Amino acid sequence: MAAPAASQARSSKTESYVDNKRKDDIRLANIVAARAVADAVRTSLGPKGMDKMISTASGEVIITNDGATILNKMEVLQPAAKMLVELSKSQDVVAGDGTTTVVVIAGALLKQCLLLLSHGIHPTIISDSLHKASIKAVDVLTAMAVPVELSDRESLIKSASTSLNSKVVSQYSTLLAPLAVDAVLSVVDPAKPDLVDLRDVKIVKKLGGTVDDTELVKGLVFDKKVSHSAGGPTRMENAKIAVIQFQISPPKTDIEQSIVVSDYTQMDRILKEERNYILAMIKKIKATGCNVLLIQKSILRDAVTDLSLHYLAKAKILVIKDVERDDIEFITKTLNCLPIANIEHFRVEKLGFADCVEEVSLGDGKIVKITGIKDMGRTTTVLVRGSNQLVLDEAERSLHDALCVVRCLVNKRFLIAGGGAPEIELSRQLGAWAKVLQGMESYCVRSFAEALEVIPYTLSENAGLNPITIVTELRNRHAQGEINAGINVRKGQITNILEENVVQPLLVSTSAITLATECVRMILKIDDIVTVR
Repeated sequence: MAAPAASQARSSKTESYVDNKRKDDIRLANIVAARAVADAVRTSLGPKGMDKMISTASGEVIITNDGATILNKMEVLQPAAKMLVELSKSQDVVAGDGTTTVVVIAGALLKQCLLLLSHGIHPTIISDSLHKASIKAVDVLTAMAVPVELSDRESLIKSASTSLNSKVVSQYSTLLAPLAVDAVLSVVDPAKPDLVDLRDVKIVKKLGGTVDDTELVKGLVFDKKVSHSAGGPTRMENAKIAVIQFQISPPKTDIEQSIVVSDYTQMDRILKEERNYILAMIKKIKATGCNVLLIQKSILRDAVTDLSLHYLAKAKILVIKDVERDDIEFITKTLNCLPIANIEHFRVEKLGFADCVEEVSLGDGKIVKITGIKDMGRTTTVLVRGSNQLVLDEAERSLHDALCVVRCLVNKRFLIAGGGAPEIELSRQLGAWAKVLQGMESYCVRSFAEALEVIPYTLSENAGLNPITIVTELRNRHAQGEINAGINVRKGQITNILEENVVQPLLVSTSAITLATECVRMILKIDDIVTVR
């Protein structure tokens, strides 16, 4: 009976009722889950933000302030919440800094979307208005940006130290910021001035000392000691360096085969052959005048045996063994030499030259430094020190953020004020623009503008100020035309933030807003989750 009744109802002039409850529920669940993730990192925004201590399943502990790291380590199960994790990852890739900001903005946008949805506005309309508003927002930001030259080292250092100020190692920002700037500027290729490959900056971590002892090394640093089991040299002036990918050890049989030795003379012959084989190799190496060997880690057999180390020591060749395969490219680029894959190809033109290779004692271990490299490639090494592993890791992450900030400035040479100034300005201008628009769009754009106030609100909240007073006062100052008025967290009041040297690259802000809106639009468009077993 039910089926004919239903078909009759459908054929009538009015459309029958379709159950939309489930779609709304799923949308609500998605938004709530994503907002929960955003609220988790909200407290770590800004210079007075708190840090998170993450304890992983394997028992290691990470203390960090970096939004991308926090979300990366969180076990997020809900699919929509996973999108926020991906969002902070993509911000990390594009800009490197502002990973917390982007998640907080997305969370605020979702909160506004909930309101709009509850007023019965269709998700597609909200989504389109968001898109328009984000394009407008990027224009507004670009209009308030200040151009910067790469020769202006001061401005670069200011932006790098702003990025470091919200980290655990903020008290060392006077040391780390110039270091990051110099590191990036030394790897910029004049032929391609817009591209910086951060893989050319190698960060070597060594326990011991404090973060103050962090230094920039013009050359190479290996976190291993010279193999002096046979009493070889540990320091070499006027070094000629070879990077080899073959093994200086007697050849082995294949896996399945075995050799049966029946009497002692045969045994003796084998040993003699081995000795001659190694000696022949070392003579070839010595003939080119090479006196430092970097030997790649080998999987199949030992890269060097005790016997070969003994002969190498006699030939006064300094040996560094177990060089990781991933490092080979960096090493050859720095030393301006070629990796040698076979003893037959060992020639002088494949060597790298350096003034000094020496072993230095640091903390409880030793490192090898190669300095004064001739025709050095455009790479640089940063040696990070720290009193414990947690500080070391966090210093490395913070330094990476600072490097990324300088890289952004190299890509897009514009600076913008920090401290919540751009967000309030955006909020004001979008609010004014919303009044010009017609219909639903103006309603959506206005709530988008309101959502952007979450950044200055959170900044003042984390600093223990009264958020409502601060944000109201900020709005007031911006309405009077002070574009660069922002929250000065140190003084707890509103000042011109450009004069306080709180600046960030334009790319960080624009990518944060475009990525956040894109993510929110994706979440809005989802109306059902289908699990496939």
